[in-house]
Amino acid sequence: MKIKISNGTVLTPFRAIKNGTVVVENGQVLGVHEGNIDVPEAEEIDAQGRYISPGFIDIHVHGGGGADFMDGTEEAFLTVAKLHARFGTTALVPTTLTAEKEDFLHTLDVYEKAHRRNTNGAAFLGIHLEGPYFALSQRGAQDPRYIRKPDPAEYEEILNYSSSIVRWSAAPELEGAIPFGQRLRQKGILAAIAHTDAYYDDVLAAYENGYSLVTHLYSAMSGVTRKNAFRYAGVIESSYLLDLDVEIIGDGIHLPAPLLQFVYKFKGPDRTALITDAMRGAGMPEGESVLGSLKNGLPVIIEDGVAKLPDRTSFAGSVATFDRLVRNMITMANVPLLDAVRMASTTPARIMGVSDRKGSLAKGKDADIVIFDENINVGMTMVGGKVVYNQMPTA
Repeated sequence: MKIKISNGTVLTPFRAIKNGTVVVENGQVLGVHEGNIDVPEAEEIDAQGRYISPGFIDIHVHGGGGADFMDGTEEAFLTVAKLHARFGTTALVPTTLTAEKEDFLHTLDVYEKAHRRNTNGAAFLGIHLEGPYFALSQRGAQDPRYIRKPDPAEYEEILNYSSSIVRWSAAPELEGAIPFGQRLRQKGILAAIAHTDAYYDDVLAAYENGYSLVTHLYSAMSGVTRKNAFRYAGVIESSYLLDLDVEIIGDGIHLPAPLLQFVYKFKGPDRTALITDAMRGAGMPEGESVLGSLKNGLPVIIEDGVAKLPDRTSFAGSVATFDRLVRNMITMANVPLLDAVRMASTTPARIMGVSDRKGSLAKGKDADIVIFDENINVGMTMVGGKVVYNQMPTA
């Protein structure tokens, strides 16, 4: 059965096709066309003058809809996938928090079961282990009880336990972090720099040994510092100097408008991925919540559109959804729509190594499509050719 999506502006990485048509068959894009072409016997979806865009890809997200991936249940995974699909996310990378080894192994078990059941929400691309190999001084909201140095015996056991790990974030200045990055690259796993007090030389060594992405740029990392009157470049400056990809929490709170503009100007849309870094409070009312597992997570407060530690000394993850990220880049950072969408789709797809099948509307790629209006209000989300969310007005 073919599906024809028409009467909208189709967004590709390079242009906007007014009054374009996207044809879908067997879960894939069959073609992208100018004009309202005739597709006999196709199911028709009227975009009603809205934008027809590639689905958003969230490569760093912890939860939403009252659930967290560290809850350790299949239902939590499915709840998060369904919640974020409402806001245009068609694929995501479930992300852990720093925890004990047994918690990681259990999360991997649950992921594989939930992955098989996930047919009504954003698709899963594999697990991102955020921690536990971090700098204690840059822990942010990560639980200090579980932060430690890379242990080959531990990480080899985890790596051998599951093939579902696609990304692992660590602080590169720690003893053992360089061979850890080399090992991840040997396994084809994305190594990312995070929660770190590294200097430029540490980041350079990491870059030369497998690390290619900077996790939530500006958050929980070193900038320029002084030692004995001498200045040293930190991770932030190194991110601009080296050929590293970066991801940013575009909620407008973790990074204010000038920093969003700065990242866009100096890293550009092809090196910058938008992420929600959302915790369970995404899509939920403000008030008390929990970061991480309900069993042993950290109490947090959701207020001012962000999660905070109870003493308000640190943010504790965002409560953003992806529509908000794209909207903020356009309205706060003055980024053109096509570039904002690229940062939400094409670039994260490349970073995660799935650009052969996701990230743009092109023949043969997965039919992951979102329809939204000029204010980035999502009307419909399609994952693999299946409509998983639809609030389009009826004629």
